[in-house]
Amino acid sequence: MTVESTFARWRDRIESQLDASLPSPESSPQRLHQAMRYAVLGGGKRMRPLLVYASGRIFGADEHALDAPAAAVELIHAYSLVHDDLPAMDDDALRRGRPTTHIAFDEATAILAGDALQTRAFGLLADAALPALLRVHCLQALTHASGAAGMCGGQALDIDATGHAQPLEALQRMHALKTGALIRAAVRMGALCGDAPQTDLLQLDDFANALGLAFQVRDDILDVEASSEQLGKTAGKDQAQEKSTFPALLGMEGAKAELAALSARMHDSLAGYDDRADALRALGRLAVERNH
Repeated sequence: MTVESTFARWRDRIESQLDASLPSPESSPQRLHQAMRYAVLGGGKRMRPLLVYASGRIFGADEHALDAPAAAVELIHAYSLVHDDLPAMDDDALRRGRPTTHIAFDEATAILAGDALQTRAFGLLADAALPALLRVHCLQALTHASGAAGMCGGQALDIDATGHAQPLEALQRMHALKTGALIRAAVRMGALCGDAPQTDLLQLDDFANALGLAFQVRDDILDVEASSEQLGKTAGKDQAQEKSTFPALLGMEGAKAELAALSARMHDSLAGYDDRADALRALGRLAVERNH
């Protein structure tokens, strides 16, 4: 089975898991439930759940054990996008090629949908058919990545920096929290489900740290080079909001050189693993080469 066919199978699997994890659109309160499903089931690369499955594969984790962590990390990601698009945050009207949740519904419903998706994510992990200690470890990884020490903290730094030039180190730190923390949690939860030793967890943390930054560098490049139609979201938004980006600080060629260096770091981080890590390697390449 090729890596591409494996990804297709995993995507089908996570779509089924996400659909089953969300409340029926016909149950009350209908508008809230419909908004939750709209936010989650409207497409997307599913990079984070794929990372859970790919990391777990290295250590022979049962895919059934990976389902809850994979769905949980995607629910957290979906909630973050709903809130990120709100007028008080990035104020965007387009996500994944269609109106953002607060445009399709309303701001209050979007806020509540994001809140409900976040709590649903932790509920999924808490109720998962996994050993109690493993559930605790996965919950620790996801809560740390989602809160002030991770994604929310990075978003706060992003808001504070809007309209101000940032030095490269500050930009890297911000994105290590805003984007990288959840990616690192996805990789770690997959490895935890395979009972990976501590040395491997640290090695995969290094891979995930490089992947998180590579994902953002590529995002910044695409914001300049791609159209809104290609991206499925508003292109040129960073420049319009006077945000520091890797191309702005390093120049376009410098940003592409940084991306190449991060790609090499990902390759080196996985050098000690056999072909069971090929799916994780492929996701690293996808982050670097993607066009949307």
